[in-house]
Amino acid sequence: MKSISPANHPLRYWLFKSEPSAFSIDHLAKSPQRTAPWDGVRNYQARNFLRDDVQVGDLVLFYHSREEPLGIFGTMRVVQAGYPDFTAFDPQSKYYDGKSNPAQPRWYMVDVKLIEKFSAPITREQLQQDEVTSQMLVMKRGMRLSIQPVSPAEWQAIHRLAGIEAPVR
Repeated sequence: MKSISPANHPLRYWLFKSEPSAFSIDHLAKSPQRTAPWDGVRNYQARNFLRDDVQVGDLVLFYHSREEPLGIFGTMRVVQAGYPDFTAFDPQSKYYDGKSNPAQPRWYMVDVKLIEKFSAPITREQLQQDEVTSQMLVMKRGMRLSIQPVSPAEWQAIHRLAGIEAPVR
């Protein structure tokens, strides 16, 4: 695993998707110190982002998927860079993967801390109507990736739509 200190790591922006019945922004808000592991990612491209690219200090949009209303519900900060997803090693976990082991982990996770829950979600309809956010990866037909990069312009546009100032590092 690469070690990059937040001081010399360029700030990146991400969108993390979660089904609210599995883990919602309210679950994160109720977690100790409003911090939790982002576990259960079982897609290789998303895993690679978590393992190789997502770093401490990066800022994240929390997107509720599959359940209405679909949309962005708030922001998080990465507080622990990628490390092996221990749920893959636990036969009792719904995320268990018998082919993954601690010596050669297949899956990774990061820890995130809630920055802010928006007063109202930014819905897919709002995203579609905005010139900047309509071009986000999450808006592309067939895009199911649960971890996605977000441009600085998209990050700013989301906060403009939320009516709040965008957090910085």
